[in-house]
Amino acid sequence: MTAQPDATQPPRPPHDKAALAAFVDHTLLKPEATAADVAVLVEEGVALGVFSVCVSPSFVSLAVEMAAGRLAVATVCGFPSGKHMSDVKAFEAARSVADDADEVDMVIDVGTARAGRFDAVQADIAAVRAAVPADRVLKVIIESAALTDEQIIGACRAAEAAGADFVKTSTGFHPAGGASVHAVSLMARTVGVAGGGKLGVKASGGIRDFDSALEMIGAGATRLGLSGTAAVLSGFDRDTPAPASTDTY
Repeated sequence: MTAQPDATQPPRPPHDKAALAAFVDHTLLKPEATAADVAVLVEEGVALGVFSVCVSPSFVSLAVEMAAGRLAVATVCGFPSGKHMSDVKAFEAARSVADDADEVDMVIDVGTARAGRFDAVQADIAAVRAAVPADRVLKVIIESAALTDEQIIGACRAAEAAGADFVKTSTGFHPAGGASVHAVSLMARTVGVAGGGKLGVKASGGIRDFDSALEMIGAGATRLGLSGTAAVLSGFDRDTPAPASTDTY
């Protein structure tokens, strides 16, 4: 399995394809995805040397079987709206863990964060954390493009207090947009290792090229959610770049 960059230390700029690939959750969350698409995703991920593949919950078992320990398998919970009851999110996360998912990326109720009800945000995350054992990674998607700076800070602190391992910018499905350098930097300064905190920061949503990926890492991202991974990695081959991804995630 590809070694992840040390999430307890501020991220270092990657010096080659392998170093950049180690930041990546190679992602397929399209509703129309098929089992054949997941098989291709896993083989692409292995060939590219990414840290993990991220798939929908219904594909976790297949991805684990296909990966055969060659890379980690991540999935989502309460995706993409976050408007699920906490016990439903917890059950979904527990099922994914039972299917051998290594990591779970849960979506908070963004409206609750927008209302400033951060105790409720924390309780929602804590319910999922209780279903995801300590040896599995829990990432918390806060949908940063839909929040003010104050709300981003509040959501990040709620995630930290609830025992999350990462905070994550976006689902890639929200009309407000995906990751931004500003949001990643703010999240990193608030709870991330780049700011002296303990949490990883995952940038996802709309990262389609090499320069954007490096900007996110420079801002404090310790993980990247990408669907067009090959296009991003091709930045190390400027003479023959791959076409930029048009995917949203």
